[in-house]
Amino acid sequence: MTKTVKTTMMELLRLKKKFKLAEKGHKLLKEKRDALISEFFKLVDDLKKLRKETEEKLAVAYQSLIYAQALMGYLETKRAADSVASQIKIESSQRNIMGVPVPKFECQFPADEMSYSVSTSLELDQATKNFREALKAIVQLAQVEASAVNLAEDIKKTKRKVNALEKIVMPRIKKDSTYIRMRLEEMERENFSRLKSIKARMEASENA
Repeated sequence: MTKTVKTTMMELLRLKKKFKLAEKGHKLLKEKRDALISEFFKLVDDLKKLRKETEEKLAVAYQSLIYAQALMGYLETKRAADSVASQIKIESSQRNIMGVPVPKFECQFPADEMSYSVSTSLELDQATKNFREALKAIVQLAQVEASAVNLAEDIKKTKRKVNALEKIVMPRIKKDSTYIRMRLEEMERENFSRLKSIKARMEASENA
């Protein structure tokens, strides 16, 4: 608020320095925002492709399972599946995109995942491989979706900072600087008038 601003040259210089820093920060944040938006749209394109690939791989996997069940029978296929005790692990880590932390997922398949305790067909082995590929695609899709969400959140935060600098901080500094400049000019005029008046009185006194 201009009423509480110190009307001194030091304060004016401080505000000028503050405005330059705000301008620099505003520029950097805008560059970051634009770069994040660019990366976000790349992820959106990747998502479209991955969704299509995932749907296709799932369709192939289910089709191969149906084929295996048709050859082996439902109960035999279920017994083969139940005989596999191994579990699939998903390792989670973190990476950065433009300074934004995003998740990284990776499937870990046990070495004995194809070892059944009962006799199976090649069709069931193929169905298992197809589902493994589909699962990899699902995990990759989840990774990209989570990354897109994180980027979107950071874009919102960066936009808010840019808007705050653009619409609040920088205009306020400008307003306060203008107020101080006007007050200093007014004070200078008042001092000049005062000195002029003193000089006139002194001259009148000398001539008396």
